[in-house]
Amino acid sequence: MKTVIKNTTVADKLLFLFMIMASLAGIFISRAALPQGREVVVEINGEKEYAFVLDQDRTFSVPGPYGDTVIEIRNKKARVKEAHCPNRLCEKQGWISKGVIVCMPNRIMVSVGSGAANSLKEVDAITG
Repeated sequence: MKTVIKNTTVADKLLFLFMIMASLAGIFISRAALPQGREVVVEINGEKEYAFVLDQDRTFSVPGPYGDTVIEIRNKKARVKEAHCPNRLCEKQGWISKGVIVCMPNRIMVSVGSGAANSLKEVDAITG
């Protein structure tokens, strides 16, 4: 490992720095490209079960194999407030104003975006 570090040239370091900067730029560009949220759509087992506007604060439960998952909408953001899945990654994702929270063990997907219900079913250039 020490010989690899010793043998790096200035060009190698610049290339590495460029790759890191390009990766970070890609993250910010992709986040900005997501539509700003207007509605929350909850799918269970791939079926649309609930759709709410973000303007009304509410808390509701969604049934799943590991028990009820509590979803909260407040201040035009949504989050999984309580889940009974093994590692609770959906809870740890926190509040979102756009994008998706997925709880694989409970088979629940919470999508936030403008026209989130329609955009989930569209085919784009990436997915074919």
